[in-house]
Amino acid sequence: MKLTKTLIATTIALSMAFSAFALDGTEIMTKVYDRKKPDFSKAAVIMTLTDKNGNTEVRQVGEYGRNKNDLTDTVMIFFSPASVKDTRFLQKENKGTDDDKWIFLPALRTTRRVASSDGDKAFVGTDFTYDDMSTREVEEDTHELLKESETKFNFDCYVVKSTPKDSKDQYLYRISWVDKDSWIPVYIELYDKKGKLQKINSIPTLKKMQGATGHTYNIPVKSLMENVQTNHSTCIEIKNIELDKPLQDGYFSPNFLQTGRL
Repeated sequence: MKLTKTLIATTIALSMAFSAFALDGTEIMTKVYDRKKPDFSKAAVIMTLTDKNGNTEVRQVGEYGRNKNDLTDTVMIFFSPASVKDTRFLQKENKGTDDDKWIFLPALRTTRRVASSDGDKAFVGTDFTYDDMSTREVEEDTHELLKESETKFNFDCYVVKSTPKDSKDQYLYRISWVDKDSWIPVYIELYDKKGKLQKINSIPTLKKMQGATGHTYNIPVKSLMENVQTNHSTCIEIKNIELDKPLQDGYFSPNFLQTGRL
């Protein structure tokens, strides 16, 4: 009897100790948001769009990134094919409010600001919406830890359900598989307003890469967004990337979009 009581007491103590150190959903997604990012990045990207019949369109894209004061700015330049050539996009992250976005459309020869109301529209014909491209702040959702551990693409992951606080959000909720080592969501399910699975964003491969300053980062070298309702997908592959090599501020301005020159 004494042994049984001792085992019960030990089990309770271990359970309490584990609970004291266990992370909840909000803490996990905070680590995702706060993970170290390169100060600068410059990448050559191949973007492949595949329709329901298996037809593909391959795009060559240049991407510049800057992380300044813990806020990320991104520029994308489309080089080919002719249908999107010279399209340029700029996104500037804001804290506590919607990101600023601009797009230059060569057919119109003008740069326009992307309105917040256009957030659920497709980004240059891809399976990503403008809001999918945005950096999502932790405070925008309530986060529930569904599983302490589940394997996805050989990554040991937390599974977290994130429900938007704003009822106008394009998704009812998202479920993220967050790699415990890199704090990168390697698999995300996005559910439509009816609660049906709409899209899956998967990152099957992370590559450790060293930047010019010596810091090592986990880089998602391949990302696939699949719309399971339309059987259309967009694959983004990084073919070459430079990290932490300074870029001129001029890249991250609407003026650059208009001219394509500094």
